[in-house]
Amino acid sequence: MTKRLWYVLGILLVAAMVLSACGPAKTPEPTEEPSVEEPTPEAEEEEFVFGVILVGPYNDHGWSEAHYTAAEYVTEKLPNTRFVYLDKLNPADRPETTLEQAVDDMVSQGAQVIFTTSDDFKEDTDLAAEKYPDVVFVHISGDHVLTGDAPPNVDNYMGKMPYGKMIAGCTAALATETGTIGYVGPLINEETRRLASSVYLGARYCYENYRGKDPDDLRFIVTWIGFWFNIPGVTLDPTEVSNDLLNEGADVLISGIDTTEAIVVAGQRASQGERVFAIPYDYEGACSEAPDICLGVPYFNWGPGYLERIQAVMNGTWEQQFVWAEPDWNDINNHDTSPVGFVKGPALQGNEEWAAKVDEFIAGLADGSINLFVGPLNYQDGTPFLADGEVATDEQIWYMQQLLEGMEGPSE
Repeated sequence: MTKRLWYVLGILLVAAMVLSACGPAKTPEPTEEPSVEEPTPEAEEEEFVFGVILVGPYNDHGWSEAHYTAAEYVTEKLPNTRFVYLDKLNPADRPETTLEQAVDDMVSQGAQVIFTTSDDFKEDTDLAAEKYPDVVFVHISGDHVLTGDAPPNVDNYMGKMPYGKMIAGCTAALATETGTIGYVGPLINEETRRLASSVYLGARYCYENYRGKDPDDLRFIVTWIGFWFNIPGVTLDPTEVSNDLLNEGADVLISGIDTTEAIVVAGQRASQGERVFAIPYDYEGACSEAPDICLGVPYFNWGPGYLERIQAVMNGTWEQQFVWAEPDWNDINNHDTSPVGFVKGPALQGNEEWAAKVDEFIAGLADGSINLFVGPLNYQDGTPFLADGEVATDEQIWYMQQLLEGMEGPSE
């Protein structure tokens, strides 16, 4: 009986063990998922805004359009940049708008650099810079950095256009048959005197050295309209001035103003059968107004200068400078390197002899074998500008007090 009991108990124990082994497994405690760090999104680069204030229309095919094109160049070269602009800031188009108001608006839109693009903006640029000391102002064509009058956040920048104007004068001297060149000038100041004088020096040199003619027989007439472009009732009408110069015997018109009246008039007169040519100014594409009679264009290429100043501000390396930028003599028409260029027009390209002489002249300017600002040179009233053998400094050229002896037209 005892053995039987132990036998039964043994069977029950084995059965219990089997049933236990066949039962459901214990549900495991959930484990924490390993922590996975979400990648931190890269901070979006802050947009860099710069402003451009233009004295004329942004599409004037002249001075103001050249600056507008430069702003576009910067946005193409520098990602995440944007520009804001105001054009036609002048007494005729916006008599109630001040440069300060334009700057206020641009700063409110985030502008960190503002280009003011007229000599007329000189004083107001300084006042705006004092109001916004954390904004960099680049005053085009000004000299307050040079004179020490500029606030610490103002730059001056200008291309060395006397070279382009000398090339224009040379080209005109090669083309003229009447021996008379007409120059449509803006207002009278140091800048406009040095540019008109540069044209004259280039014309005299090429008239003598490439044409074999007496440079004293070359007639060079300057008529000033009173501003950078036509303001009805305020300035002389550049269309009338251009016609008057042609009526005076000029057969080449050279423009010193921001707009295209000179080449337009020359094109009209040529369409009536007259042999006339024109050289517009400022904007590389200005020949498009009358291509057949366009000898070429001395133009500003502001893009590289704009880009360099903006990059300096972005990189924290900006320092106040007065820059009068030389052409890139390796290629004066390189859009990435040369602040000043001269593009040959169809009327020059179509004459191989003239074109070759212009190339020779440019090469001489480039290597220094041709330097036209060497004495003896007198001012228009006969007083000395440069003594015999004296080479002009940049400051002497920048601050020309009169036109040169032999030029027709007022100096003041």
